[in-house]
Amino acid sequence: MKTDFTSLKEIHEYYAVNNNCGLKKSATQPVYEITPPTSGILFIGEAPGKNEDLQGTPFVGSAGKLLNELLKTIGFTREDVYVSNVVKYRPPENRDPSDEEKDSCRVWLNAELLFIKPKVIVTLGRHALGRFIPNVNISISHGEVFKHQTGIPIFAMYHPAASLYNPNLRKDLAEDFGKLKKFLDTCKENTPEKEKEIEDILKL
Repeated sequence: MKTDFTSLKEIHEYYAVNNNCGLKKSATQPVYEITPPTSGILFIGEAPGKNEDLQGTPFVGSAGKLLNELLKTIGFTREDVYVSNVVKYRPPENRDPSDEEKDSCRVWLNAELLFIKPKVIVTLGRHALGRFIPNVNISISHGEVFKHQTGIPIFAMYHPAASLYNPNLRKDLAEDFGKLKKFLDTCKENTPEKEKEIEDILKL
């Protein structure tokens, strides 16, 4: 795994060429952000949608607008956090990404995590949660914090898009953001020792 990157932009330009994800055959372009978060918080969704595919930036559609609104309720702006996806290309017709497609983008996502070294990962939806904590039901586990082998806490949430189709989930999302705020207030910055541990595990 290549690790000597000097910027997120360099990471994305490298893996946009050096990846074998079948989704890039049908997608317009890879979707990613290039600015590290000032807060140390990393949100991970499932896959880009139509608007993201056209603009090349994650969470710019309706789900992105809702995410921005929810961030404001806990005192953050979009610029304070980093947003990524399990896969970097839009699946045709917005279908779920397959296991093979998720695996093909795994090293790309790991490179992002290695560079950012987040203090908290917030997973949005079941595919993102399953990337870190497998065999867990999102409808039961949303709003909970899980331990991960890297030492980075994993905070589970519904995907904002889910509440656009099921308005009953909007209340759950709002409550979970409140829980996230309380959890963040207890988090400490990463120590050099913890950052080294994160590096060693993600390089595997």
